[in-house]
Amino acid sequence: MKPAGWSTGRIALALYPFGAGAAAVNVFFASLIFSWIGGPVASSAWSIGLGCLIGLPATWYFARHIRHLMDVADGKPQT
Repeated sequence: MKPAGWSTGRIALALYPFGAGAAAVNVFFASLIFSWIGGPVASSAWSIGLGCLIGLPATWYFARHIRHLMDVADGKPQT
């Protein structure tokens, strides 16, 4: 029997642009806060690059959580 709904990987792939974008914004704002104590402000390119890197595991874990919620809603036994 094939499991119903999207797999975790497919959910992560669909949500990755949003996760990477949110991570990039957070990196930029964190660099602004860090600049209050003398640190450098991250450029747009650095913020986007680090956001893409940080967004990958964050989106994967979020997709696992969404898949878990879908399984609970379908009444499947928890693993």
